[in-house]
Amino acid sequence: MKWIYHPMRIIGRSVTAFKRPATIVFAGCVLWLLQGCGSNTEQHKQVFYYNEVDGVASLDPAFAKNRSVMWVIHQLYNSLVEIDSGLNIVPSLAKSWDISADGMTYTFHLRSNVYFQDDAAFAGGKGRRMTAADVVYSFNRITDKATASSGAWVFNNRIAPNGFTAVDDTTFKLTLLRPFQPILGILSMQYCSIVPHEAVEKYGKDFRRHPCGTGPFSLFIWEEGQALVLHKNEHYWEQDSAGKALPYLDAVQISFYDNKATEFLQFRQGVLSFINDVDPSYKDEILTKTGQLRSQWKNRIVLDTHAYLNTEYFGILTDPDNPLVTQSPLRLKAVRQAMNYAIDRKQLMMYLRNSIGTPAEGGFVPAGLPSHNAELVKGYPFNPVKAAQLLKEAGFPDGKGLPVIKLLTIPVYADIASFAARQMEDVGIKVQVEVVQKSLLLEQTAKSQAPLFRGSWIADYPDAENYMAVFYSRNPAPPNYTRYRNPAFDELYNRALQTTNDSARYVLYRQMDQLVTDDAPVIPIFYDMAIHLLQPNITGFKANGLNLLELRTAAIKNNGMQP
Repeated sequence: MKWIYHPMRIIGRSVTAFKRPATIVFAGCVLWLLQGCGSNTEQHKQVFYYNEVDGVASLDPAFAKNRSVMWVIHQLYNSLVEIDSGLNIVPSLAKSWDISADGMTYTFHLRSNVYFQDDAAFAGGKGRRMTAADVVYSFNRITDKATASSGAWVFNNRIAPNGFTAVDDTTFKLTLLRPFQPILGILSMQYCSIVPHEAVEKYGKDFRRHPCGTGPFSLFIWEEGQALVLHKNEHYWEQDSAGKALPYLDAVQISFYDNKATEFLQFRQGVLSFINDVDPSYKDEILTKTGQLRSQWKNRIVLDTHAYLNTEYFGILTDPDNPLVTQSPLRLKAVRQAMNYAIDRKQLMMYLRNSIGTPAEGGFVPAGLPSHNAELVKGYPFNPVKAAQLLKEAGFPDGKGLPVIKLLTIPVYADIASFAARQMEDVGIKVQVEVVQKSLLLEQTAKSQAPLFRGSWIADYPDAENYMAVFYSRNPAPPNYTRYRNPAFDELYNRALQTTNDSARYVLYRQMDQLVTDDAPVIPIFYDMAIHLLQPNITGFKANGLNLLELRTAAIKNNGMQP
């Protein structure tokens, strides 16, 4: 069976959107079809189309540091364990595992029917069976300084010397320096995808363009900046509950329009199967202020929303040794608490976010985690009277004597920063919003040069420890951008790392979160929500709190989408 390319399908109805020479556009038109354009066989192929505004920098799991890369890596590779839609750790390449009584040794029992995708790196071009030695190789590769992986930190100060061991082909043993209960969550990260040494050795640095994994899809073609096409892995090991082979889709096609308006136009025309997030430029066209689809869109598109492990906040530098802090009123806890009470988060969410997200009136840990911090930690509901009282106690009645405080933010969050600044000014706190590029904001927060700044913390793995690490005094920036330092917090944090009982650990997490909330080195604004718009013919699309793109069980009704 021969595949050919159809130039017009990727371009859709907006050829000019590429704004590139026609010859280059044609090179990027890579949708496969059966021999013969317009063949009836084409109608039976299931192709999922999406756009990646941010582009894709690499297909090497060692560099899966942002969402756009992680989404593709998730289609190409598997890890030992994974996160299901309920944020539970479930088997993947490892069918089961045992944990020693002291919590130091994890023994994983691997599947024996998993094969790497066919690739020229293997003898005869046929993929070989995945073994425990591949797990050892993959994890050692992440920690190898020569790899320069952005994910090297996941094992830092956690794994014992020679802590990765292949007991036999189907048994892998991991040994920790000390108990660390969230290790299973870390092993679910895309950094920890399993790769074959043959492909890495054959392609070297070009492995980023020649992925070879065990996942449900394999790379067919990638024209960087124009299109990327994945084909179904016909030898994929996983089946659904009825015993049918996964995935159901025949292919995934990714375009790279860098304009959200163009992306939305493509979606409206039926060229794209779904889009991630709703851009502010058209959110009011799609959504009511309560976060519902407007009537004209009902039955035309599907709105899919769910909790997303991301906390949006304003950070406050609290390092007592920093001159920027010693000379600022932000050094006073009462002022920081007043700022928290001054913001009406519910109003902010309704008018600026169309109710997409949850007002952060709890602690720093977002809703959706089993420790239930967001529900049980007491935060800051809107209370301007309390804010004014705290300012008076701090020696600034009605804000008198308070200097202007500068708030750094990036352009996409300028409206939220301005809203918060106006509300703080209502109680006497003068805040000047300064909009800077993301690179400058990251530089200034890393160097402790920003007394008040906009930030966000997206979970790497579904455990509240990932959020509490932001405030551990021994951690640098990142993640401790506020330079928060509290011995009582550090003691609880270390106890939590040693605690293997989940319920007891969750209690410690909530105690830590309450300490941070009371000290107010941050002003939590909202707990985020992932939002997807889907074509009505997409079925089996599963969402999760980490906002991974899960396509194994996705399918297309009526023989596929017809742009």
